[in-house]
Amino acid sequence: MIREPILKQGQFSFFEYPLRLCYTRYMLDLEKYGVTMWEEEKILSFRQKLLAWYDENKRDLPWRRSKNPYHIWVSEIMLQQTRVDTVIPYYERFLEWFPTVESLAIAPEERLLKAWEGLGYYSRVRNMQIAAQQIMNEFKGEFPSTYEGISSLKGIGPYTAGAISSIAFNLPQPAVDGNVMRVLARLFEVNHDIGNPSNRKIFQAMMEILIDPNRPGDFNQALMDLGSDIEAPVNPRPQDSPIKEFSAAYQHGTMDRYPIKAPKKKPVPIYLNALVVQNAKGQFLLEKNESEKLLAGFWHFPLIEVDEFSKNQDEINLFNQVSEASLQFGPSPQDSFKQDYDLEVEWQDSHFEEVKHVFSHRKWHVRILSGQVVDSIEYSDKEVVWLTPEEFDLYPLAKPQQKIWQEYSKRC
Repeated sequence: MIREPILKQGQFSFFEYPLRLCYTRYMLDLEKYGVTMWEEEKILSFRQKLLAWYDENKRDLPWRRSKNPYHIWVSEIMLQQTRVDTVIPYYERFLEWFPTVESLAIAPEERLLKAWEGLGYYSRVRNMQIAAQQIMNEFKGEFPSTYEGISSLKGIGPYTAGAISSIAFNLPQPAVDGNVMRVLARLFEVNHDIGNPSNRKIFQAMMEILIDPNRPGDFNQALMDLGSDIEAPVNPRPQDSPIKEFSAAYQHGTMDRYPIKAPKKKPVPIYLNALVVQNAKGQFLLEKNESEKLLAGFWHFPLIEVDEFSKNQDEINLFNQVSEASLQFGPSPQDSFKQDYDLEVEWQDSHFEEVKHVFSHRKWHVRILSGQVVDSIEYSDKEVVWLTPEEFDLYPLAKPQQKIWQEYSKRC
């Protein structure tokens, strides 16, 4: 039995008057933003067409077989900036290693990072652990079942809160991501940049009106599926869209203009030399990143940043290319390396392809320099170790390090 909310005089039940309530909830005049919302009859027809298409064409994904909010949360965080096909094995392994919120809350850092290894955007999984600890401490181990409670968790923004609320708890909360904004921008010819965070409120308000109150989770997922396939950013197939009759951009022949999105800034190039050093036992020198926030907690081959690479490979000198800031203070690079690791290295004349890796705001260009040491030492510092390749699986290595090792392994 569904308990009706207690309403004061003049208020309306969401389930009786969903459109009217949505208008008053967001208090956003869409007309001021050039958006003319449809009449109720058209909205009801739109919901019906979209959900009928979804029922026939929805993808069979592992997280869609569950209403467990923990499972849905894990999938939604992983799917941020990551392709579905890539996420599936990570999702299944993550739940195998951390089957409950409690197991995530108490997981060792290295185990946690290992589970996320290769997915990138590692702050996501760190925030997840903090949120899991919040659930254990503030919600007595029970996943919060309200939008406000879910939104209070670390690392959960409006989109993720809306997705969990609607899918796991059937709450009529929009989940507005890039795919959804793309579809809406074409439906209504929205002349506002979807990449500008301040414009998100426009699409949120539109979704408050359009969302189906009886099937909010399916409605959100239907728009996401549509936006990632038929309404994709590249090579869309608008003629195949189940809602093309509602699309202003399709009807007016303006699909190529929408959505409006300013080009991204190019990532800043960072040039690094990676030192792949092997001892007589076949072990390699790795150290734990304790300073760089981007990849904190991950293990890596020693890295030296340089201003740029020499255009002539024969001119490369590991220690003459150190960035200017490094030369202003302290010992020379040769002395620094020897002092830091207490090693005499015989550098080899080997050629490797440049390794590249793009972060959201940086692009790493990495040249590999390999060397051999005869007399290696065991370090008392637990953040510097000698490992065999077989032991790499026990330590979290970020994607750039995996690429470095793959390139090195091909040629050595």
